[in-house]
Amino acid sequence: MIARRSWFITFAMLFGFAFLYVPILSLIVFSFNESKLVTVWGGFSLKWYAALWHNEPILHAARLSLLVGVVSASLATIVGTLGALALSRFGRFRGRTAFALMLSAPMVMPEVILGLSALLLFVTLKQLIGWPAERGLLTIMLAHVVLLTAYVTIVAQSRLTQMDESMEEAALDLGARPWKVFFVITLPQIAPALMAAWLLAFTISIDDLVIASFASGPGATTLPMVIYSKMRLGLTPEINALATIVVAVVATGIALAALLWRRDKTLD
Repeated sequence: MIARRSWFITFAMLFGFAFLYVPILSLIVFSFNESKLVTVWGGFSLKWYAALWHNEPILHAARLSLLVGVVSASLATIVGTLGALALSRFGRFRGRTAFALMLSAPMVMPEVILGLSALLLFVTLKQLIGWPAERGLLTIMLAHVVLLTAYVTIVAQSRLTQMDESMEEAALDLGARPWKVFFVITLPQIAPALMAAWLLAFTISIDDLVIASFASGPGATTLPMVIYSKMRLGLTPEINALATIVVAVVATGIALAALLWRRDKTLD
């Protein structure tokens, strides 16, 4: 009975991994296809990577996505760290529950709702104060910061709650100001976790399609939006090459985040 159960669990695990990753592997393999057809193998070739390198609209969208990812992840890391400090170091204060709920809500809320909310906010602000004049790079970044802050807060708060506060308390007792305690004692200890949170936030921003579609405007097209539009018109091996590069970047970011997080846990 135990052997049968073990066999079933192994089969279910292998089937689940195959269901998730075989399509991705086939996409990567056919990105090296000589043929123009994405389902017919015509021999090994790198010509679609060369064609992608000379495709200026896609390169422009890639540069835009990288800029949005870096800026959004950096701002979200700052805001999320401050939020985590408030939740883990300030004890109980009036409105703490509502504050924690607002920080974590974007992580569990459907992205369609977040994107629509961002769109309505920007439209209302334009009618009231004339800003933003048009949706574009800035509005995408602001919408992403709202989403990414939730993930950064969870990671940073988890690390802060595991820290020994005796060193911080000793420094405060010796006359050090709170900002100096943070930069000299707290920040170096949580730096690996913050780096992992930044990489996670950057990966999520690079992957986002729904929120960016609502918050963007003419001339501000991110890479996932380009890929989606290309898919509706018909897939080509050039898109396979682009998707392969995106998978590699995202996988690298997730692997680095996991490595830093594991290293931070080991140091404890």
